Amino acid sequence: MKQLFVIASVLFLAACANSNEKNEVKKDTSAAAASMPMQAKYTADMVDNQRDPSCGMPAKAGLEDTVHYKGHVIGFCSKECKDAFLKDPEKGLTAADLKKK
Repeated sequence: MKQLFVIASVLFLAACANSNEKNEVKKDTSAAAASMPMQAKYTADMVDNQRDPSCGMPAKAGLEDTVHYKGHVIGFCSKECKDAFLKDPEKGLTAADLKKK
């Protein structure tokens, strides 16, 4: 009887160890994954401006941040550009090259 209990315990522990391996999240640390550029958080279709109002970069080149101002969603290439816009939003709004609605 003891032998049966020992065998059942070993099988149970082996099964538990196997299921833990399947549930682990493995990071892709390959060179190919490391060389892939990060995707922008927002697309030009999501915002009302065609250019970053602070630096003039085209919105289609990639946007990392947005702000809602006077009924418009304005996209920015970086947090720094967003911060610059917030210092004088009226000036930035004219530089945003807003899309026609």
